[in-house]
Amino acid sequence: MAVLGKAFKGVALPDKAVLASFYEKRILGTTGDMARMREMVEGFADDLLEALRSVCNRDADMEVEDCMGVGSMYENWRVRKPFVCDLIVPFAPPEPYCFRCQTWCSGDSFPPDEQGYGTIKVCRADEDVTGCICDKTKLGEDMLCLLHSQVSSTRPSSEMEDLLCFKNTQYLDADQVMKWFQIAVTKAWNRISHKYEFDLSFSLLDSPGALKIKFKSGKSIAFNLTPVVQYENSDVYFISHFPRSSLAADIPSSTHWFLTFAVYERRFIQLVSKTLPANACHVSCLQILSFLHGKQCSLTGPSGLTNYHLKTVLLHLLQARPSQDWAPEKLEARLQDMLKFLEKCLHEKKLYHFFIGNGKVPAELGFPIIFQRAEPLNLFRPFVLRRDIYRKMVDTFHEMLKNMSALINEYTVHIPLAHTNGIRKEPL
Repeated sequence: MAVLGKAFKGVALPDKAVLASFYEKRILGTTGDMARMREMVEGFADDLLEALRSVCNRDADMEVEDCMGVGSMYENWRVRKPFVCDLIVPFAPPEPYCFRCQTWCSGDSFPPDEQGYGTIKVCRADEDVTGCICDKTKLGEDMLCLLHSQVSSTRPSSEMEDLLCFKNTQYLDADQVMKWFQIAVTKAWNRISHKYEFDLSFSLLDSPGALKIKFKSGKSIAFNLTPVVQYENSDVYFISHFPRSSLAADIPSSTHWFLTFAVYERRFIQLVSKTLPANACHVSCLQILSFLHGKQCSLTGPSGLTNYHLKTVLLHLLQARPSQDWAPEKLEARLQDMLKFLEKCLHEKKLYHFFIGNGKVPAELGFPIIFQRAEPLNLFRPFVLRRDIYRKMVDTFHEMLKNMSALINEYTVHIPLAHTNGIRKEPL
């Protein structure tokens, strides 16, 4: 039995055999379900987006690109049901407009609570970054600048609405994008719904891309289709919103967009996995920890700790430890490492974003240098000011540690040691 750090003296982890049995019985069987669901959701999302393009005005509407899968379902570590696929959908403005992006690390000073965010300016392709073309050109009396025209009650500007900017500014408004996307998806579904023997609905009012497929049998599938804006020519994206289990703090304003590095996170895990021993235990560690934390939250209520925090811990350890340390027989030791690392981060109220400020990101990922050179971003910063949430998070972690053995044993088939050889274990 292994005892964790000083703060939780006396807390013990189950041994290797129990952990292995728990993983095999409770977690391993979900992989096939995930693969089937991904295939079904991706095929439907492609069809829906194709219909969306067909109902849009190609000269005035935003241009929607192909979707990409990110997060736990695509990194093969999601364990809690219901399974939910997260798909991001890049979009761009119609010609002759373009997006000009600015991040908190671009040079201009952003307040501490805006670190991790950026703004997106809608410009004409021939416009100077510092000003609008209407300042430099004499427009005829019957012509208006689309970006700076006043929306009057007698002459509403549909062009202005199509550009989805915040009122009387050039900055892309996440709220406007949310409304546009919901309307566009609804129109698209109306066009293709006759082809399918199920219903489609929005499942969360505050998340425009949270969709639910409901079959006649009563079964349902949930997935998130979230509009994003590409940062320059990279795979970093400005994300319009997060589903309810947000990993962002309170957003400063609707013109501030949170940056997501999800594509690089998935790519990093794939890259590292190629160097690890066969059947390496890195994904197993994250799955077990995610399962236990989810179970604890179902008992004592949600905490500020999220699966994204748990994944960030794993990413740091994957970079810090040599590949041979992730051999399958080292599952118990690596799980201890993750818990000790997390305990330390909670104690110090510091868990740094894996990519931002990390000069050791592998060059083959093609990660933008501006983010590598930025100041490290503390994901636990919001909890420094919100003590009630921090206390709940620490208490939940403590309770999870105390309950680990009981939670794991609940899902483990126990067989007398004298009769283990040659006996087929019953499935749960």
